[in-house]
Amino acid sequence: MNAAPKFLLVAAAAAAVLAAPILAQQRGGARLPAECRAEIVKLCGTDRAQMRTCLREKYAQLSEGCAASLRERMGERRGERAGQREGASAQRGGGYASARVSSTVIYGSHDRQQVDIYTPDDAVGDSPLVVFVHGGGWSIGNRSAVQAKPQHFKDAGFVFASAGYRLLPDTPVEQQAVDIGAALRALRAQAETGGFDPDRIVLMGHSAGAHLAALVATDPAYAGDAFGAIRGVVLLDGAGYDVPAAMATPTLEMPNLYRDVFGTDPARQKALSPITHVGGKDAPHWLALYVAERANSKAQSEALIAALAQAGAQAEAAAIAGTDHGRMNRELGAPAGAAQTEAVDAFLARVLG
Repeated sequence: MNAAPKFLLVAAAAAAVLAAPILAQQRGGARLPAECRAEIVKLCGTDRAQMRTCLREKYAQLSEGCAASLRERMGERRGERAGQREGASAQRGGGYASARVSSTVIYGSHDRQQVDIYTPDDAVGDSPLVVFVHGGGWSIGNRSAVQAKPQHFKDAGFVFASAGYRLLPDTPVEQQAVDIGAALRALRAQAETGGFDPDRIVLMGHSAGAHLAALVATDPAYAGDAFGAIRGVVLLDGAGYDVPAAMATPTLEMPNLYRDVFGTDPARQKALSPITHVGGKDAPHWLALYVAERANSKAQSEALIAALAQAGAQAEAAAIAGTDHGRMNRELGAPAGAAQTEAVDAFLARVLG
């Protein structure tokens, strides 16, 4: 795709994103930062009928921060819609999401407190387990947004699980991490019927899910007696491992989102920062992938990995070029995501092989 059509697609999609805040608020979804919405209104006015044309013509005049917020919000909405489409496609056996859910573990009374398990047909009970935590700004997303991952990891001999968890605004981040810990304990209790080894688990998360995975894998309070089963952690383009540092960064992409998620209390921000807990009982192996061009994710990923390595964990961070925040996740396990797929596969072979 040449530069001009890509520019037009971004601008057109941005108009649809701008039209979503009221619906997102009703569903508990994330909104564009207030300053970005104000900037767009100042640039294009309030007539939504003219918004598409205006953004197509004036998109380049948006500040870098607002443009980044639009791109991230677009990625989240595409990911949510793709997850819904691909979940239906999986039931039909179509597309690259052809893997079917083998079983579902319910670990709480809320309908999001469930984990879908994808088990290879030839699983013999000792297969390693990869547990995925979806992203979505701690406020949207669902466990069906797995794209090519289940089939890829099944083909590689792993059991794959996708964990749902309760979302903002009803459930604060602390309780979301509690959900992930409870999901791990419930999964281990079902290991025999799920066909996997309860003591060989890799926890994987994207974006907000990467933050939750890192928090659970550095603070044993969340997973309890399941903590020791976490052999490794894969983080996909997270940018919230040190919350106070992230919120103090002038180029933070979505400052209002972070404020709404983590609040303004420094003690709470610190408690919800995985880097705060490094040096106690940490999972032993870590891989943090980040989009090469995303400065905040690079800084946060490298800082967490450096702290883990200093504390004695086997930890590495790696940049993935030629992708973006949404594609990093969506294309994992697909041919288009060869770079991140190869990095994850090599890590799993070292940790679980």
